Amino acid sequence: MMNQLISVALGGSVGALLRYFISTGVYAWLGKGFPYGTLAVNVIGSFLIGLMTEALVLQRVAIAMEYRAAILIGLFGSLTTFSTFSLDTFYLFEQGNYGKAGLNILVSVAVCLIAVWAGLSFGRVLFTSSAGVIHLSGVLLPYGIVIVNAIGACLIGVVMTILAEKAGLAPEYRLILMVVVVGAFVTFSSLYIILKMVELGPAIKNTVVVALSVVALNGMMCMLFFWAGSLLGRHV
Repeated sequence: MMNQLISVALGGSVGALLRYFISTGVYAWLGKGFPYGTLAVNVIGSFLIGLMTEALVLQRVAIAMEYRAAILIGLFGSLTTFSTFSLDTFYLFEQGNYGKAGLNILVSVAVCLIAVWAGLSFGRVLFTSSAGVIHLSGVLLPYGIVIVNAIGACLIGVVMTILAEKAGLAPEYRLILMVVVVGAFVTFSSLYIILKMVELGPAIKNTVVVALSVVALNGMMCMLFFWAGSLLGRHV
């Protein structure tokens, strides 16, 4: 129980920081005439929690409950915020902006529900038919997890590029930040893949060689999609 509490606290701290940076960057980009920042974190978090619920929970990957709690409850629970959405809406009503208040309620609820549905649906497309695993020359490769990691890397690239430019970070600090974030993401996503391949167990031939090859593929895919996300972020 204590381990789960610590995991949720750590995940929550990361999620809260991400929410702050994303919402601050979005407000700097689009202004504060509408709760764009709150809407952005809620939509992003809703899509990701749908996708990762399918990838982590419904697929029953052999990952400790502490890590699932850190990601699903701590990280995404802190990234999204119903209380700030409610406060923003109340302020709009109080200021007489009834149209914006109603639009905020409609868009936030509808778009977040669609985002959760999109995340779950995409996860089911990846994992349902073959459990996210492809047979290749007698070896089972977890392509579903590699694709999920690539999507995550792309989103990180988009968000970090936009926020770094809006914050006016110097190129050297931006490079350090991106190296640290991408390195951490590749490390943890590779660990996730190794756990999945351990779960596949005896079905894998040349386990060490295959695992190293898939981890290398995951790293290359993550960096490629992070770069693509960075390019997209520069043009947003």
